[in-house]
Amino acid sequence: MTAEDDVTPVPASSIQNWDHEADVVIIGYGIAGAAAAVESARAGADVLVLERTGSWGGAAAMAGGFIYLGGGTPIQKACGFEDSPQNMAAFLNVAMGPGADEARIADYCEGSLEHFDWLTGCGVPFKPEFWGEPGWEPPGDQGLMFTGGENAYPFNTVAQPAPRGHIPQMTGKVAGEKSGGFMLMKPLVETAMSLGVRAVYDVRAQSLIVESDGRVAGVMARQYGETVRVRARRAVVLGAGSFAYSEPMVKQFAPAIAGRPAASIEQHDGRAIRMAQALGADLAHMDATEVAFLIDPQQTVRGVLVNGLGQRYVPEDMYSGRIGQLTLYRQEDTAYLIIDGDAQEEAMAATSATPFLKRPATWVCDTVAELEAEIGLPVGSLQSTIGAYNEAAARGEDPLLHKKREWIKPVGTPVGAIDLRASCGGFTLGGLMTSLNSEVLHVSGSPIPGLFAAGRCTAGLAAWGYASGVSLGDGSFYGRRAGRAAAG
Repeated sequence: MTAEDDVTPVPASSIQNWDHEADVVIIGYGIAGAAAAVESARAGADVLVLERTGSWGGAAAMAGGFIYLGGGTPIQKACGFEDSPQNMAAFLNVAMGPGADEARIADYCEGSLEHFDWLTGCGVPFKPEFWGEPGWEPPGDQGLMFTGGENAYPFNTVAQPAPRGHIPQMTGKVAGEKSGGFMLMKPLVETAMSLGVRAVYDVRAQSLIVESDGRVAGVMARQYGETVRVRARRAVVLGAGSFAYSEPMVKQFAPAIAGRPAASIEQHDGRAIRMAQALGADLAHMDATEVAFLIDPQQTVRGVLVNGLGQRYVPEDMYSGRIGQLTLYRQEDTAYLIIDGDAQEEAMAATSATPFLKRPATWVCDTVAELEAEIGLPVGSLQSTIGAYNEAAARGEDPLLHKKREWIKPVGTPVGAIDLRASCGGFTLGGLMTSLNSEVLHVSGSPIPGLFAAGRCTAGLAAWGYASGVSLGDGSFYGRRAGRAAAG
């Protein structure tokens, strides 16, 4: 282990002088850090943010900007959708997967309307317009979209479907380069600055400084090759992101996504998690991942997805993140999209924010039998699957997986297949165990004094499931909690 890898806590008694001081010191200026900074400052604290890069923003500023909110927000109502905290919770308790924390989900859902008001109060703009097409994000500045499969089977049998992906309004978006996340972060940082929040950039947190009684008293960091000692008179807030870019941690905890594209930023190296672990912090859901399925949903929804046995395994109008999880973890990362010529032409012509994810057919044949042989599927498997699908599709039905009627159409000829093996990438969902007040919890169950955390360095709402917007949603929601509690 190099000195820079060492996260061993440093005794406060060993510090002779401090380079910076504040009541509350926040590590990371992404969504969790910005929300914490605003609330800490509003509570009267002197706040300092330590940011590893040269500017604010983090992964949030580069993201699509979805914030998962519901319960009947003004945007939902303006777009004609009814929702309630109870309805929202019913969906999340199932969609967030095994191990989902019902108390945290209830807490988040009950506070969702107030959180929407808080965001708009900070200047985050939302356009009351719904985008109802399949896609990763709206192509324009629409402010509401389904982002978790709420209207797909089986979730549409669990709760009344309501779209909850709220997207900050932004013109001239370019998916993957300049999206709504910027218009989420910019107003929050401006609000923080107006409240007197200070920031130091190009500084990398190394380890926590601890008093003899166990209370966290500051941060050891490095800036331009020099050691920096930062005193936190009240508390430290960790908001430095996931471990998606830590190759050793991914191999240890979430090996299924090792070596795959990480839908994150390289600063998400798990440092904050390890710093807290060195104080005995507890962890949860470290093996859980969000998995992106790297094809445009405009194509997926018009075709038939089959696995390596030529069998269907998921309704094709499902949220792409769930399709990715089911493909990687349940189907050995093997999927083929069967799609005929007319459907492919429709998909390629459809409006999309991610045209770069529209993929050409890998094989094209005159018959399903020939396609089956070209792919190398078991003899008769694909023929049986497409035969059964077409028979039901002629009646406008999908009795097997319940794809919505609007997307059900018999597969014609010529017929092609898109090879989607090794098309899954993603990011990690696990992290530090925290209380509902964002206190970092020791393995004993007790809070670690003076240490709070929020965002993707924590085990938040998502356990073994996901909906786009959950990271920015609970990162900002519990970032606020962390800021208020740290200031107190």
